[in-house]
Amino acid sequence: MSQTTATPAAAEPPLLVAREGAVTTLTLNRPASLNSFTAAMHALLLPALQAAADDASVRAVVITGAGRGFCAGQDLADPAMAARDGEGADVGAVVERFYKPLAERVRTMPVPVIAAVNGVAAGAGANFALCCDFVVAARSASFIQAFSKIGLIPDCGGTWLLPRLVGRARAIGLAMTGDKLPAEEAERIGLIWKCVDDAQLGETVMALATRLAAMSSKALAETRLAIDAALPLDFATALGREAEVQGRLGRGADFAEGVAAFLAKRPAVFKDR
Repeated sequence: MSQTTATPAAAEPPLLVAREGAVTTLTLNRPASLNSFTAAMHALLLPALQAAADDASVRAVVITGAGRGFCAGQDLADPAMAARDGEGADVGAVVERFYKPLAERVRTMPVPVIAAVNGVAAGAGANFALCCDFVVAARSASFIQAFSKIGLIPDCGGTWLLPRLVGRARAIGLAMTGDKLPAEEAERIGLIWKCVDDAQLGETVMALATRLAAMSSKALAETRLAIDAALPLDFATALGREAEVQGRLGRGADFAEGVAAFLAKRPAVFKDR
């Protein structure tokens, strides 16, 4: 009989990557610390997102957390947050090094990204989720802009995202008070896409990811970009940009396939990305 040695929990990587069909799932994997971010996690997370972006066979990405939480934000005990030269931690450098490229990568993925929020999402963890195209949260989940409690402002895109999602008044209230926002209320005010029963979270998210994976990835990515780009534009300029993007998409294979499938009354098989 061969002997086996159990792998200690501490040896588990801080990020798990799984694949089901055309859907890649990234699981933040520090459950004992509510999946708070560390330099070690960032070192795996951004490359994993980049690998999904570079893999033409990936057509949707799901991000979730292990255990009872999604992500509690930055781990303040991580060496990346240590004071330097007798001064305080250079939090700005941490944001520039980790959170800025992370948020930019999520917002520019060539495929839809879904955050499956299974518990608390706090600080940068909350805003990382909000960077995703869809946020589906378990009914027991909550969102906390915890920055004011430690003398900081929202980061990981929070200052840009919050007023656009819920308006200035609610954005100010959430950011300044740092109050816990239950998932049902987050859905009601438009902060997230959907709140579902805890037992239905995985099934709901995978059904959505599978549905999106079968659609035109190119068109979905351009939809995200067009909506974000239109926010500061006047109406006429936005209309002009719509015409420009439609011109490009109309010359693509997915449009031809979509029209052919519609006329033939069959499911479309999209390949553009």
